[in-house]
Amino acid sequence: MSESRSPYLQILKTTSLFGGVQFFNIIISIIRTKFIAIFIGPAGMGIATLLNSTINIVSGITSLGIETSAVKHISGSYKNDDLNTVSANVTIVKKLVLFTGILGALLTLFLSGWLSQLTFGHSEHTFSFVFLSITLLFKQLSTGKLVVLQGLRKMRLLAKTNFYGNLFGLLFSIPLYYYYRIDAIVPTIIIASLSSLFFSFYYSKKIEIVKEDVSNDQLVTEGKHIIRLGIMLTLSGFLTLLSTYLIQIYVGKIGGIEEVGFYNAGFTLLNSYVGIIFAVMATDYFPRLAAICDENEKVRISVIQQSFISILIITPIIILFLIFIPLIIKILYTPKFISITSMVSFGILGMLLRAVSWSMGYVIIAKGDSKIFVKTAVGFNVLLLIMNILGYFFYGLEGLGFSFLVYNLIHFFVIKIIVKRRYGFYFDNDFYKIYLICIVICLMTFLFSYIEFSILKYGLMSLMGLVSLLFVLHQVNKKIQLKGIFNSVINRKND
Repeated sequence: MSESRSPYLQILKTTSLFGGVQFFNIIISIIRTKFIAIFIGPAGMGIATLLNSTINIVSGITSLGIETSAVKHISGSYKNDDLNTVSANVTIVKKLVLFTGILGALLTLFLSGWLSQLTFGHSEHTFSFVFLSITLLFKQLSTGKLVVLQGLRKMRLLAKTNFYGNLFGLLFSIPLYYYYRIDAIVPTIIIASLSSLFFSFYYSKKIEIVKEDVSNDQLVTEGKHIIRLGIMLTLSGFLTLLSTYLIQIYVGKIGGIEEVGFYNAGFTLLNSYVGIIFAVMATDYFPRLAAICDENEKVRISVIQQSFISILIITPIIILFLIFIPLIIKILYTPKFISITSMVSFGILGMLLRAVSWSMGYVIIAKGDSKIFVKTAVGFNVLLLIMNILGYFFYGLEGLGFSFLVYNLIHFFVIKIIVKRRYGFYFDNDFYKIYLICIVICLMTFLFSYIEFSILKYGLMSLMGLVSLLFVLHQVNKKIQLKGIFNSVINRKND
């Protein structure tokens, strides 16, 4: 295999691996939700959702963003496939996750009455939070194992950990819900966290890292670097949650509670189902980028490779969504939600812009450039909030989709300017040609969706779907020679 095509092949392999795992995780989530709805009803589902959401918020604050910053720290130290280069870092991460896990557990334990009052308006669920406090420790200990696997880019082990942890959590929860109904909510949450912890320990044991003694001074020095970046990431996540919360309040006051439901449904489609592809790719992309963060030319090549694969993967997905949005909405929700069609149609075009700005944005995190990261996090969240308010004020739900598209356009150009000026990053002309073709294909499909004559509309949109697929396959084949890979797989099976 030539060196030039191996990075593209690695990105595709990792994306397909974690894409498959995420697909099954979504299926597991749907099954779990279905059984919860059947066995404990809407009221029980509401309790489970509120308990999980509260625990996740506390965990998000007390974990200090270690799940991301520690990946950078480990992958940046991992040299020449020598595990001894990261033994000290792994020890430090283990101590940090133990500390933050205990911190989260104790905080939940001591604030259990207040959390119950804040979440439910009464103290009846105080003991629920008392029992659930242990899950914050389990979650952080599991996170400590996962970040090591990700930092070392042991992707198959990481995928197995995620899949089996979710699967066995589901298998144990179903009989509990069947026999104990609402009383099973707290035990199933605890069992799910235990399942994740067990499999993270099991698969991480397959990597033999020698335990290294770390002095207190080294722990403080190295730990400070991990926590500093982690806090920045936590702040960014909090600002995103706050921005979403404020726009929900605004939509609720202007349009009513039903409009909030439409807003959430539309952006769940964009971020959870389409946007999941970015989370999948980041699993390998971030540690790969962090490992070379001090070499700008290597970073530039890696970003171009990731952006190339990202736009080729997302383009056919966008076309399929544009064609089948009404059907997808009816399947995932109900025909009553069909009013979000225009919002999702505009919004999904923004995902093509996000595919590239997302690839560039990770450079800032990989570099650990905390000052510019905080500035962009604050600036972009304020911008998104203002644009969403203006979009909804003037054009309702459709305006929210349009504002999301314009926001991603601005985000693309601002991030491009930042990484150009700070790190000397730029795209080659060949990339821009391919990117422009993808944009044109998506725009044409979007415009065809407004044709009133159904046969002509869906005929032209289907044609664009075929064009996008052929174009993507042609471009991928130029990079990794699909025919050769296919033949080698056939020959291996025949042997």
